Formats: sequence, C-alpha cells, structure tokens
Amino acid sequence: MKRPAGRDDPKRELWLAWYAILVFYNLYTVVFFILTRTQPPGKPWYGAGDASGWFAHHHDGLLVGFALIFVLGGLSATSIALITYSIRRMSVSRAFAYSYLILYSVSAVPGFLFICVAMTAGAMRPDRDPALQQWLYDLGFLSFSGTMGVFLVGSLIWMAAILLDKNRVFPKWFGYLNLCNALTEVVVAPSWMFDRGVFAWNGLIAWWINVVVFGLYTGVFINLLRNVIIREDFGTGPLPGLPKRARGHAPAEVVS
Repeated sequence: MKRPAGRDDPKRELWLAWYAILVFYNLYTVVFFILTRTQPPGKPWYGAGDASGWFAHHHDGLLVGFALIFVLGGLSATSIALITYSIRRMSVSRAFAYSYLILYSVSAVPGFLFICVAMTAGAMRPDRDPALQQWLYDLGFLSFSGTMGVFLVGSLIWMAAILLDKNRVFPKWFGYLNLCNALTEVVVAPSWMFDRGVFAWNGLIAWWINVVVFGLYTGVFINLLRNVIIREDFGTGPLPGLPKRARGHAPAEVVS
C-alpha cells in the first residue's frame, strides 16, 4: 500500500512522531553510552574523593552530552504521545490512555531529567566540596535507576489495555511483554538499599539484565507502533491487518 506524500498524507503527524522516536532513542544511546559514559553507571560504593574524580574524568562529555539532551530531550514526548494515541484507538476506556500519558509525563522528571541536571551541576563546578559532588553523583544515578515505580505502573496500564482491547491494535503477546518490562522495574528497587552485588544500581540484575530486556522491548514497541500507523484507518472498529508488502517488507498480520 503506497502512502500519500507530504500534505496529502493524513498520517503525516503520526509518521513525524514515529521518526522523532527513532531520533530520540538514537540520541539517547549516543549521549548516555558514548558522550557522557553514564551508562553503564558508575560505582555505587564510591566515596567523596572517588565521586569527585569521576566528575573530573567525565567532565567534557557530561557538559556536551547533556547539553544535547537539554536541547533535544523534548523529543521523548513523541513516544508518549504516539503510545497514548494508540491506546485511544483501542476499544478500552480513554482513562487508560490519559493515565498512561500522565504517569509517563511525570516520570520523565525523576527518571530522565534529574540525572542530566545533577551530573551537569557536578561537572560544571569541579572546585566544589567533594562531599557535595558525591551527593550529586548519588542523586543522579539513584534517580535514574531507582525511580522505576512510575514506569512500572505505566507498563501495567499499557498491558491491561492491550489485553482488554478488541480492536486488535497490538498483538496480545505484546501485552505480556509489557509485564516482562514491568518486572524489570521491580527488581531495580533494591538499588536504594544495596551498593554492591547484583541488586546495586550497576549490578547484574538491576542493570545488565534490565538493559537487555528494555532494549529488546523498545525495539519491539517501535516496530509495532510503525505497524499501527500503517494499519490505521481512522475508524473506531478493529484495525485491518498489515498489507502483504508494507514499505517493502512482508510482515505477518497481527493476530489476537
């Protein structure tokens, strides 16, 4: 099925949001893993002197990387918006969509922006008291890794909406994948209590397993959102299946 181009495409806003999601997650990967090197996270057992040295070692990357986030981080809203749109397209109550929208909008502050502000503040003033720099170091990583409760509830809301939906917007198996993602947000909670071992914020369970699950989950939902846009007919009933060759590919139709 060939999409109309430009102004004639009724799905142009949806495609714009979807491509913005791709830009954001690529930006996120470059900033957090390459420029700032805040992922994988620093050692949770660092004392004041170690934390101060960590800021000095990461100084330039923190300032450049998080400057990009402060300029372009608003692109993260496109993901929330498109997911909210997809939930509204379901047969379930709109309360699911608005609850998801509110929860993820709020969660962006502790789960995304706090680490950017805390690490930038620590890097900008290397002459600060090392104890204060340790506080900023802990605030950044704990807020990023340890505030997953809001994301947990959001994942469960999306899961419930998918499983209750009769419009076949998403396949049912993706609802259960949301449950897997939610469980990863449960096991990271002990990072508030442990500074060593598998449950510390850089531990095998709290970070390494979680990041693999989240990476797979993110790739899946981005692809499924693309499929939703292709299948969208702007009606109120069940979505049609995918065309046999959508954008040069031949994915299988979504089944309940």
